[in-house]
Amino acid sequence: MKKHIVLLPGDGIGPEILASSVAILKTIAKKFNHQFTFEEHLIGGAAIDAVNNPLPQETLDAAKKADAILLGAVGGPKWDHNPSELRPERGLLAIRKALDLYANLRPVKGFEKLLHASPLKEDIIKGSDLLIVRELTGGLYFGRPSERRNDGQDVVDTLAYSKAEIERIVKKGFESAQLRRKKLTSVDKANVLESSKLWREVVEEQSQFYPDVEVEHLLVDAAAMHLITHPSHFDVIVTENMFGDILSDEASVLTGSLGMLPSASLAESGVGLYEPAHGSAPDIAGQNIANPIAMILSSAMMLRYSFDLNAEAELIEKAVEACINQGFHTADLQVKNGTKVSTTEMTDAMINFIATAKS
Repeated sequence: MKKHIVLLPGDGIGPEILASSVAILKTIAKKFNHQFTFEEHLIGGAAIDAVNNPLPQETLDAAKKADAILLGAVGGPKWDHNPSELRPERGLLAIRKALDLYANLRPVKGFEKLLHASPLKEDIIKGSDLLIVRELTGGLYFGRPSERRNDGQDVVDTLAYSKAEIERIVKKGFESAQLRRKKLTSVDKANVLESSKLWREVVEEQSQFYPDVEVEHLLVDAAAMHLITHPSHFDVIVTENMFGDILSDEASVLTGSLGMLPSASLAESGVGLYEPAHGSAPDIAGQNIANPIAMILSSAMMLRYSFDLNAEAELIEKAVEACINQGFHTADLQVKNGTKVSTTEMTDAMINFIATAKS
């Protein structure tokens, strides 16, 4: 198989963890006789510094031609006081919108060796394995008008959705549930918001086409509580943009480290952008101590969702679990009786596992 991958290292630890991911993918390509080509471009703060644009046209043009996109991370305090149009995050929002990456998939699964690192009791977190399906290109983050008025004394943001936008993300939620344990939790605020009332109506309409999937509705405040008190209750959660943003970050603490969580942002066309759930961590950038696992697992998601290479994706996931079970961990993780390693040492351990594994 021949695939072209656009790399967007971004800011902070982005270039380091993306380098780890590329090294893993090259090992996979060699083992399974694939050809992956890579093309690197600017995004975020790095792009602002270079060309005064968080998403240069050259980057967007390359992304539109790619089979898939891998992104490291964007942002950092260096750009915190920039005007809104020159914030690194604007580049991320813009590429999601331009490529119509409407569905964000974020799996949250606890590793047995890391359960003790979760702020929750082990008996609460044990067995948790959920997927959050978040609408990514509509809602409050993209609604217009969004502005200050009356000399900045008043503000307005707009939460807008069309029925078609809701339908396609709800369908993705149902399809994801069919591939897992066949339970879908739809999260809304239908007791207050008109957009949520339409959302709930659409979920009910679509449920007839997925009779094998159990459906429940939860208000977002109840969902936030249940994620902490009973996370193993959930299989697939589907929700709108802002609720998904908040709940997925809340769910990230279940594992004990943001450094373990991958994500995929998918378009109907099949192209996907894959990135770790964590930020750019500028305070540890360049020290070779960043955890590359979320980025590497994001690459596994790329192989599965964009390239339909399930065996290759599973081998990467097994390599991650094997290294953790052997006690290897970066500084952000707490593995009992483990061995603290650098970014490159963790990557090399996984490469060794992949290269020596029986095909």
